[in-house]
Amino acid sequence: MSSDDDIDNLPDRISDTFIGRTVFMTGGSGFLGRVLMEKILRKCPQVKTIYLLLRMKKGKSSHQRIHELFNSPLFDLLKQTHGADIIKKVIVIPGDVMLPNLGISEEDSKLLHENVEIFYHCAATIRFDEPLKSAVLLNTRGTRYALEFAKKIKTLEYFLYVSTAYCHLNEKVLHEEAYPPPADPHKIIRAMEILDNDLVELISKKVLGTFPNTYAYTKCLSEHLVVEQIRAGFPASIARPSVVIPVWLEPLPGWTDNINGPTGLLIGAGKGVIRTMYCNNEGYADYLPVDIAVNGLIIGTWNYVDNKDRTRNIFHLTSSQEWQVSWQEVIDIGKSIVTNELPLNGVVWYPGGSMKKNKLLHQICVILFHMIPAYVLDFFIFCSGNKPVLCRVQDKINKGFEVFEYYANNQWEFRNEHVHYIRKVMNKRERRDYKIDGEDMDIREYFKSCVMAARNYILKEPPETIPAARRHMKVMYCLDILVKTLFFGWLIWLVVGFLNNAVNYMFDLNTTA
Repeated sequence: MSSDDDIDNLPDRISDTFIGRTVFMTGGSGFLGRVLMEKILRKCPQVKTIYLLLRMKKGKSSHQRIHELFNSPLFDLLKQTHGADIIKKVIVIPGDVMLPNLGISEEDSKLLHENVEIFYHCAATIRFDEPLKSAVLLNTRGTRYALEFAKKIKTLEYFLYVSTAYCHLNEKVLHEEAYPPPADPHKIIRAMEILDNDLVELISKKVLGTFPNTYAYTKCLSEHLVVEQIRAGFPASIARPSVVIPVWLEPLPGWTDNINGPTGLLIGAGKGVIRTMYCNNEGYADYLPVDIAVNGLIIGTWNYVDNKDRTRNIFHLTSSQEWQVSWQEVIDIGKSIVTNELPLNGVVWYPGGSMKKNKLLHQICVILFHMIPAYVLDFFIFCSGNKPVLCRVQDKINKGFEVFEYYANNQWEFRNEHVHYIRKVMNKRERRDYKIDGEDMDIREYFKSCVMAARNYILKEPPETIPAARRHMKVMYCLDILVKTLFFGWLIWLVVGFLNNAVNYMFDLNTTA
């Protein structure tokens, strides 16, 4: 018998946690929520039901949205493994975390209050520039509504709140413990409910204090609401994942549904529109592939529900204690991939540029290499009868820089001893099937998966376009060399002309004397 067979014969106690149990999720249509739902269904098809809270969005009903959600390639492996009918275990509950009782009808409330054992609260706005009032009402008050609803569930065994590792930013070393909030979350919620939007915007900076954005602030407040309930004996935990990035291993390597974080940087740099960043190139951020984050949530559930471990109810899902990738490595690997192996379609210029440690130099480069080219190209686009887009793109990039720069130029240490402990109580099969380490990660291969998935699923650039993209990239390379040669030739001509005039002037002075 092979070693793989030996491992397969070991029990999967983590999967057993969900057998016959009913799960309720908020935020299940989000990036992390979808991967979490897929993993539970695929690894434990004996789960009784997953109830998914969904609101109407962009004119589409909750039931229309769930149909579109399961059409994603993310669920292809699940359907191949267990058949298309497996998705019938997911039942939509129309509602909204912005509303009291989560906007759930009386009939659905009764159903949930009498059946749910595991409650995952993942819903949140992840927009860092979300207005303060909106962020508080969705992230913080929404969490209070979720807790109030959960406390009425007669069969509840576990409530897991998905927070973020980046919500206690004054702590340079963050431990797996509760920290005091910057303000009383109940008072902040009340203030946001009675103040109008304009007034809130006027006082936002004062309210945020040292917090760089509304996301971190409201997540920090929300944690305290959960901590209050934990201290009162409520069966809950807080998970703090770091920056969640595309799938590493399963179910679809490289998959993501957004361009936040490194994926956005790769696309922007690969298209040639990002040429400079204000960043310490030797620094690093704490990133975690979404499948590893989801494994951590599921393992945390098992440890609390089946192992009855109440001492580790705040846990970090982070990576930097074990492996670190500097910003320079991210740029170097990404540039090599998008220029040589998997170039993107419609590149506006050959990828290049660099990170700047000096902010003034960065701002000068933004004007020279971002804004001026955007205005020039938009002018030609307008003259061709099309709608200018590059200036709008650059505005979005500049707003993104404001968020990026804070995190890129600060460093935090996240302790994750609870994850180290849990690995020791998992058997080999569980460590393989619910991987929560990066021991055998090949960073370059992972980045290639991310670029390929971004081409396929975000940019809608199928693999058969790669040869044409490579030819276009070679043209852009030659054009880049030509322009640089002409530019530096012009500079040399100016310098030579200046020196020649200076010499002639000095000669004329000497002759006159």
